[in-house]
Amino acid sequence: MAGIDYSALVERKPDGTSHLDLAIEGITCAACIGDIEHGLAGIPGLGRARLNYTNRRLAVDWTADALEPAAVVARLEELGYKAHPFEPSREEQVEAEEMRFLIRCLAVAGFAAMNIMLLSVSVWSGNVTDISDETRDLFHWVSALIALPAAAFAGQPFFRNASRAIRNRSMTMDVPITLGVSLALGMSVYETAHHAHHAYFDSAVMLLFFLLLGRVLDQVMRRKTRAVAGNLLALRADTAAVLDADGGVRELPVKAVKPGDLVLVRPGDRLAVDGEVVAGVSEVDASLVTGETMRETADVGSLVYAGTVNVTGALTVRVTAAAEGTLLQEINRLVETASSARSRYLRLADRAARIYSPIVHLTALLTAIGWAMAGAGLHDALITAIAVLIITCPCALALAVPATQVVASGHLFKAGVLLQAGDAIERMAECDTIVFDKTGTLTTPEPRIANAAAIPADLLALAGRLAVSSRHPLASTIRGEARGRRPLDAVVEEAGHGVRALVDGTEARLGSAAFCGAEAEAEAALREHPDATVMACAWGGRKAVILLHQVLRPDALEVVRGLAARGYRLAILSGDRERPVAAAAAALGIDAWRAGLKPADKIAALEAMAAEGRRVLMVGDGLNDAPALAAAHASLSPVTAAHLAQASADGLFLGDRLAPVAGAVSIARRAVAIMRQNLWFAVLYNLVAVPLAIAGFVTPLIAAAAMSGSSIIVTINALRARPGRTAGAPSAAPGLIPARRGATVAA
Repeated sequence: MAGIDYSALVERKPDGTSHLDLAIEGITCAACIGDIEHGLAGIPGLGRARLNYTNRRLAVDWTADALEPAAVVARLEELGYKAHPFEPSREEQVEAEEMRFLIRCLAVAGFAAMNIMLLSVSVWSGNVTDISDETRDLFHWVSALIALPAAAFAGQPFFRNASRAIRNRSMTMDVPITLGVSLALGMSVYETAHHAHHAYFDSAVMLLFFLLLGRVLDQVMRRKTRAVAGNLLALRADTAAVLDADGGVRELPVKAVKPGDLVLVRPGDRLAVDGEVVAGVSEVDASLVTGETMRETADVGSLVYAGTVNVTGALTVRVTAAAEGTLLQEINRLVETASSARSRYLRLADRAARIYSPIVHLTALLTAIGWAMAGAGLHDALITAIAVLIITCPCALALAVPATQVVASGHLFKAGVLLQAGDAIERMAECDTIVFDKTGTLTTPEPRIANAAAIPADLLALAGRLAVSSRHPLASTIRGEARGRRPLDAVVEEAGHGVRALVDGTEARLGSAAFCGAEAEAEAALREHPDATVMACAWGGRKAVILLHQVLRPDALEVVRGLAARGYRLAILSGDRERPVAAAAAALGIDAWRAGLKPADKIAALEAMAAEGRRVLMVGDGLNDAPALAAAHASLSPVTAAHLAQASADGLFLGDRLAPVAGAVSIARRAVAIMRQNLWFAVLYNLVAVPLAIAGFVTPLIAAAAMSGSSIIVTINALRARPGRTAGAPSAAPGLIPARRGATVAA
């Protein structure tokens, strides 16, 4: 990347350290994490290098002026990896291009394998009948004309990675693959030129096809959620209305806003800055940031944060943080830190490959040497060694995990769960503790009318029609539940109060209790339902109080009881107030709960559980849950969640029920059990097949057939990864998070 000034991309932190994010090309498996991090560790002055396997971003930290960023890039080039400035949109494009290239390679290998196999079948049948030498040679040369260019193109993903691994003096699965394919093709050309009865073009191309199939399946399952920064920008306004000294208003980019500036926040605007209110009174919806269900009153002296929504009145805010240092940025930093830590997880197949590859090479080499010492010619010794390389080629190992993941992800989709991380199934299966957020997770995402049955039908219908013309966030709930479809004519909205219109010559109102003259009725209703939000509707001297609050998801109790019966430890970590959290915990029978938590508090709680040896599945939906979702061992989020929460979760579940969460852990446990079966089968297959190949009883052709058969068996076994009774549930244990002192648990 000559010409790029990486120094200009360095972020200087207040603590004196420097930070740089780089996108890394050429990462193919989790083993690359250790290659890169260990390879950079020797750079003088480097503090930390952490590779996020999910989005291929390398985060580098060092003490200011201790090194030049170009030294990191140069070292990466020595390791065989290309680096360029990290840009989320660019990474999406790179991933899409890689996927298209893999599919093209798979198509070429599959087409070539089918055509070569047609020729090979003719040769095989002719060898036992009356095929002439000239005809057999012709078929072999035609096979060579198909196989050589096809292998040269389709084998690029393996050849490139093997070349880099050799330069770095490391060993990956791509090295024996490249060696086996190259030797099989080379020996086939030699055999064809010397009029031999057998050639192995079909074996080499079929080998590439199965391996590419595994690589494509793995890539499909590693579809990452990109552009976390872009999701944050969706929650943060790009501009702010800055007040001049003479009272004028200028729209400025957020980056141009400085601490101390005065910013006007109009009703309905999303705050672009953190700051302190110096004038005005309004209600602020901070649910995405804090998890608090009720809207907060903001007046002079109140602190407000970027990403929250100003609901009613206009506010004048003195800026404390704008482009840098906002609460949104702090949440994003926590997400990135947690994601980087989690990316160090190495899957079963990757760990096996670290040992598998050098053993394969050593076995093939010793086989060739042994046959040569026993008096066999060079030709026979090489043929036997090639058979060993082919029969031990890790097709079954490469398919063991991806094939099961694809089948399991299909069943998860049917169960209402969409996966976003390639290793999510494995991590969910390992979890023994499930932690829920309350707001929008255990409860419905939107408030519901709690007393709809007590409201006269005509007043409720009228409220729904009035709500159609209102921009207030709660109006959508009333509009939906009261089935308001057709708006009234000449509706007037009074900001901060409500809406009014003439109906049959009489004024109808929907809004606050004071706006509708229903203060006494509202006070009486709040005494019975202190956690509800109150709105009112009035028409012709009749008044109705509308109580809005979030309710538990329809099957929340059933799902929680089922998970507890299977031995999972359950807890609630919420940013909401104690009273509603305690009520939800009591209704569900969850003894371990905490309320009023900030994002960092949730991470601390998860870290405490991890220190106890627990593996946590976090289920949450809010922006304040995003760091915890990234920090947990595994995580799920409802599809209605905040964008950043969705980006941080390993999977999304659909609908307004919790059943997909229970289904996800059940399917994941069964899928991982099948993955282990496939891996053990791959091991047993090699224990049986390798000695036969070493003894010379297996030709490269038979080796290719055996290798293909093992791949087919693994794939068929993967089809069993469907929902079933979960075995081996973790043992039950007492609650891990004590309720806060003084908390009142009410049903």
